[in-house]
Amino acid sequence: MFGPRMMKEFFGGGHKRGFGPRRGRVFEKGDLKYVILDLLKDEPSHGYELIGALEERFRGFYSPSPGSVYPTLQLLEDLGHVTVIERDGKKVYTITEQGREFLEEHRGSVEEIWGRAGRRWDPELMGELHEIKHELGDLGRLFGRRLRAGSVNPHKLRRVREVIVRAARDIEDILEEPEDTGGRRV
Repeated sequence: MFGPRMMKEFFGGGHKRGFGPRRGRVFEKGDLKYVILDLLKDEPSHGYELIGALEERFRGFYSPSPGSVYPTLQLLEDLGHVTVIERDGKKVYTITEQGREFLEEHRGSVEEIWGRAGRRWDPELMGELHEIKHELGDLGRLFGRRLRAGSVNPHKLRRVREVIVRAARDIEDILEEPEDTGGRRV
């Protein structure tokens, strides 16, 4: 299935095999603090709201872990860039004036981060990836049904694997083709 592991591999996670060279991470080291401050400049939020806002911005293809967001919020609090109050049992973070000044001093970095993220998460690209994800999910469900029904044997599986290997090579060839500015083959 075209799930988190494959997305991570395709967009910059641990490259194990296939699918070309390793791509960069969504955020470079230290970028998350700028993005969080940029989100907080609009309204105070708790950690899971920030995670949700980032997930929405990336159309569901990226969601930072609480293990990266909460330590970053703690760092921002330690630096005096955010304050925290408890509301309904949740810590709500608000950007401080010092945080706004810091954000403005680093506006170029913030715009570069969002620009880099925007290029990677183009809406048309994401739409196609959603379709691919659904097609691969359908294929996975087909395998599950056939395996449960007992209609798969080693010979069939070997033939399916051969098709997948050919398809992976074809996909790699397509992805390596040069493109003109309209995204078409040249």
